[in-house]
Amino acid sequence: MESCGEEDEEAPEPDWWLPEPRGRFGSVSCKPAILGVRAVHGNMMRSGSDLRRVIVHLDLDCFYAQVETICNPELRGKPLGVQQKNLLITCNYEARKLGVKKTTTVKEAKEKCPELLLVKGEDLTKYREMSYKVTALLEEFTPLVERLALDENFMDVTEMVEKRLEEWGKDAFSQMPVSGHVYGNRTVSLHDLAHVKLAIGSQIAAEMRESVRSRLGLTGCAGIASNKLLAKMVSGTFRPNQQTILLPESRRDLIAHLDNIKKLPGIGSKTAQRLAALGLTTICSLQMCPAAVLEKELGVSAARTLQKVCRGEDDVPVTPSGPPQSLSDEDSFKKCSSEVEVEKKVGELIASLLVRLYKDGRKPHTIKLTLRKCITNRWLNREGRQCPIPPHVVQKIGTGDSSVQNQLVALAMKLFHKMINVKVLFHITLLSVCFSNLKDAPASAKQSIGFYLTRPSSSNCNKLVHVSSEPIY
Repeated sequence: MESCGEEDEEAPEPDWWLPEPRGRFGSVSCKPAILGVRAVHGNMMRSGSDLRRVIVHLDLDCFYAQVETICNPELRGKPLGVQQKNLLITCNYEARKLGVKKTTTVKEAKEKCPELLLVKGEDLTKYREMSYKVTALLEEFTPLVERLALDENFMDVTEMVEKRLEEWGKDAFSQMPVSGHVYGNRTVSLHDLAHVKLAIGSQIAAEMRESVRSRLGLTGCAGIASNKLLAKMVSGTFRPNQQTILLPESRRDLIAHLDNIKKLPGIGSKTAQRLAALGLTTICSLQMCPAAVLEKELGVSAARTLQKVCRGEDDVPVTPSGPPQSLSDEDSFKKCSSEVEVEKKVGELIASLLVRLYKDGRKPHTIKLTLRKCITNRWLNREGRQCPIPPHVVQKIGTGDSSVQNQLVALAMKLFHKMINVKVLFHITLLSVCFSNLKDAPASAKQSIGFYLTRPSSSNCNKLVHVSSEPIY
């Protein structure tokens, strides 16, 4: 019942993502900026390059479709799509070879590929559970793992790289193997410490990917670079199940080859449309737009972030995600125009969330209801209201008390009435319920996500895999 796309509403948005820009400014022309640092005289220079971090971005291939084939091995090797309502949210590579594209309608996909097999993907339970297993496995390599979405993770492996450098010594550099591709087919210089670190990072990334494949049955692509932004941008260069290093001096080339401004992380369709209307249609124009102009129109923080992103700069650290800070569920539909129907849908969302709260082990202290109105066939922006959950209701959550669902529904409906006048005709196209301010229950034996991962799955995929016999928990 959740929104489409291989994303997790619980995953924190990366710090380098941008708010929607506002305001107007004229177009500008420019010459590409020169970026990158190189070592000289054949020596390992202790310049800014060797102080760079080594970041790995792992993006799982067709994640929903892979999980479905793990749940049902009979689907393996066949064109497969995962749908939510009438939209194809992802498809495997067998389907893509036959012309099927994700985010198209189911009807269009079936016309392209009549033999396409479809599975329902509204319930994200099994995807979410597998996602947490992937993150937990990666944390065996390094504690610095940040979950970006259900199918994406950042890992800071700088400390691992430096430890291997220290253990191997300089004599090992002459036989330093590089795992995977190097962006732009550039040569890795063993006399450049930044290159050497990235080469070691590529080996660690390969080990991570192999561990995920052998123990969970999932393949994925990885990017290895000096910051989160570049690692994410380069990770999909070669697909599927491959990885790519981005050397510092290739940053300019990577950004220059983006054929669409929306491929810059943080710039979605709405932002791209605004920028296009303002004359900013290329990466180059963003790079050369005067800082004072951007700051005046966007605010200092957003302007500086935008300018850094378009130059491939990112100093935001990998922040361990830990348990999700909130749990939410939503449902979209063509039209919902009665209070009774709204209450029914809210009840279904809350029932689903109560199961997840029981598995999580923490108790929420805030509830939020979000909706999307439709007026004369035009969707309005989402609107939400939240309120504290009374202590006596909080205490009942996770105890099996059957009255708690009705009490939470009643709370949500009070929020609904603050946004909608039910005496006037209304049309709702989306409802979302979110529980936040999660706190551990006193003297609870449950251990948040650890408990969540070890509970039996409520989905129809009880054996999520183990290609090898070695347990991961």
